[in-house]
Amino acid sequence: MRYSEAVRWLEAQRRAGRARGPQRAAAILAALGLEGGSRLVHVVGTNGKGSVAAYLEAGFCAAGARAGAFTSPHLVDLRERVRIGGAPVTPGEVTDFVHWARGSGLEGAFFDWMLAFALERFTARRVGWAALEAGVGGASDATMAARGVELVVLTNVGRDHLASYDGSLEALARDKAGAVRPGVPVVTAVTGAGLAALEARAAHVGAPLFRYDPADPLFRLPRAPALPGRFQQTNAALAAAALRLLGFPEQVVAAALEKVHLPGRFDRRRWRGVEVVLDGAHNPDAARALAAELPRYHLVFGAQPHKGPEEVLVPLLTGARSLVFTWPATGPLNGGAYEPEPQRALALAASRAQEDGEPVLVTGSLYLVGRLLGVGLLD
Repeated sequence: MRYSEAVRWLEAQRRAGRARGPQRAAAILAALGLEGGSRLVHVVGTNGKGSVAAYLEAGFCAAGARAGAFTSPHLVDLRERVRIGGAPVTPGEVTDFVHWARGSGLEGAFFDWMLAFALERFTARRVGWAALEAGVGGASDATMAARGVELVVLTNVGRDHLASYDGSLEALARDKAGAVRPGVPVVTAVTGAGLAALEARAAHVGAPLFRYDPADPLFRLPRAPALPGRFQQTNAALAAAALRLLGFPEQVVAAALEKVHLPGRFDRRRWRGVEVVLDGAHNPDAARALAAELPRYHLVFGAQPHKGPEEVLVPLLTGARSLVFTWPATGPLNGGAYEPEPQRALALAASRAQEDGEPVLVTGSLYLVGRLLGVGLLD
């Protein structure tokens, strides 16, 4: 089997209207005979999960452990979702797993299979510590099937994916908080309805709860995080607190902040003589944080229609000197031009940026960022 065929098979596996939950992933893990193995940190929340997971992965690597990470989405290659020792798994590992999966007779969605693949590889390659990034929810997420979780990070609870919870922020908050396991410490920066749900859940299951406080030594940053953006201060502090609670020394905490690498998140590059900033902001909270970092820019915006792109766009319009809509949007939302090909949309924005020296901001979806990186346009 070729790697490309294995990828096509994985991407064709759909939930097909079935309810979210860990049951299908648990059945796959049981068939693989996985009863545990790696020590895991479960990263849950609306924004910042990928950043926190990246800091943790860098810390585990700096500690000399065989480190793993399971994250989503990928930008260019599916193998980015499963990393061991800081590097993606090999194409051969993917094809071997898919060969087994196709003959297993089991059912699962893409995310179920990718989670099972990650945990199987972590066990086979003797990963000591791994960061495990949840998908959409908490209690209803496939990652709840994983054994060996020693700490939970709940970054925040925003309004993303509300449609999956009948528009109820309280229901979404309860689901996120449901990721808390009995007796397992929780580190969080959540506020509001999310905090109320989290405090209730933690008290119910006896989980120690550590709330973000920049004045608390637990959350102290020994150095500025390498990932840019003021919003990274909180993400880095959550990861630092998690590493300390797990017993890692201060030099590991500092190394995690210094050595972290995460393409596509407030990622500054140069193209045709102008600065291009790539970011995957796809909900209003992330868009507000992103807009606060750049006073003016030429905006290239492409969001999936089911993500409520109008709300995401509003905070970005204040600093936009010009606006081009592109894939995965299907047309313009609020003025501006529409260019379905991201490369041409970027070229149009860059031509405007060359005139006034302002940067180009590409955002709305990590899939858009990945499309531009995938063609080597911004290498």
